[in-house]
Amino acid sequence: MKLDETMYKHVLAAYKNAYTPYSKFNVGAVLKLKNGEYITGSNIENASYGLSNCAERSALFRAYSKGIRKDDIEAIMVVGNTEGPISPCGACRQVMSELMDLDSKVFLTNLNKDIKEYTVRELLPYSFSEGDLKHE
Repeated sequence: MKLDETMYKHVLAAYKNAYTPYSKFNVGAVLKLKNGEYITGSNIENASYGLSNCAERSALFRAYSKGIRKDDIEAIMVVGNTEGPISPCGACRQVMSELMDLDSKVFLTNLNKDIKEYTVRELLPYSFSEGDLKHE
């Protein structure tokens, strides 16, 4: 698989913007929109660790705050300083399953440009969704 160099440039910029004074573990994410626009997100830590936010969710929340919705999103790329391609945490997988089309591409990479490609559905095949909520 060939790495999308434009996406990688954007995701690397997001990686460099991370705020990680505690873990020193930067993560960057970039959404590629169907109109050619890119939306980045970085992981942001907090001294109260539970209040930290991952790069994937930062990018998606930023996009939704701008009025962008799942039908506008083509793909997401995530980067971290890991031996192999980084993997999103469970919370990010769940958020991606609601805020992105399940067939959207997910590109996982690292600083060595190793890459794996999945769909949102492949990363979380049994996601909890609106259909699981009982409305009586």
